[in-house]
Amino acid sequence: MKSFELHSGDQIPALGLGTWQMTDEAAEAVSAAIQMGYRHIDGAWIYLNEKGVGQGIADGIAESGISREELWVTSKLWNDCHRPEHVQPALERTLSDLGLDYLNLYLIHWPIAHRQGCMRPETGDDFLSLEQVPLAETWTAMEECHSNGLCKNIGVSNFSIKKLQALIDGCNVKPVVNQVESHPFFQQRELLQFCEEQTIRMIAYSPLGSAGRPDHLRQSDEPSLFENDVIRSLAEKYGDSPSQIILAWAVNRGTIPIPKSSNQEHMKQNLAAASLELDEEDMKKMTTVERNFRYIDGSFWEMPGGPYSVANLWDE
Repeated sequence: MKSFELHSGDQIPALGLGTWQMTDEAAEAVSAAIQMGYRHIDGAWIYLNEKGVGQGIADGIAESGISREELWVTSKLWNDCHRPEHVQPALERTLSDLGLDYLNLYLIHWPIAHRQGCMRPETGDDFLSLEQVPLAETWTAMEECHSNGLCKNIGVSNFSIKKLQALIDGCNVKPVVNQVESHPFFQQRELLQFCEEQTIRMIAYSPLGSAGRPDHLRQSDEPSLFENDVIRSLAEKYGDSPSQIILAWAVNRGTIPIPKSSNQEHMKQNLAAASLELDEEDMKKMTTVERNFRYIDGSFWEMPGGPYSVANLWDE
């Protein structure tokens, strides 16, 4: 498995298995992934499947004969635990559910805060503003988890350039990654350039467009990556599937895609894509596919009386 070096010195596998929306199949899928060669598992507390993921990790390690140290495991802090006193208990709960002593990477899932105990806000009153719970304070608690050895690396997810810069300006431990939506229709070139300048790796979620996400997160006129003429022509040229071309493009540009699948044939194809090299001309062709289209636009955080909007999420 190809890997990338983080500014911490650790090596992160260049492609991972996403576990969002895995339910009863999580244990079997994660175990199978490890046995077929995956060494990077991406999860989050809010996926509500960490016990199953943890069982899959245990089973996969036992069946494959690898050590825990050969595996990269990521999880994320949910929005209701942003107050500093809630951060380490949230991480300890995740570690307990996963059956692990440490994480390789722990992320702030969103630059959004909820009141404690509110998993999914229903009204604007369920939110806390970033003035009430500054991201810098949450980050300081993340740094303490890092210094306590509970996570070897810390990072963020869904952060804009401005939010990243503000965090960098005041932190003691710089984020090693920013996990964001990225795919050929939303290439995030400006953000990627900023991250590269700051030696922060970009992890790409929904790298294949997240076609299986819930209906309330879907738009009626969504474009399909798999039907794009450029992607289809490159798939024909290389003798691979459109999904493999998309994932290879992501890895070739230095980002880390985390496609979710519990279909073992798709999992094998996705894993193989990390080793596929696209030539320079074809990488340039992929830049023409850009549509500035988000599949996960963040509008679900907008509620009357609440402090968050699409504009202040992505632009501030």
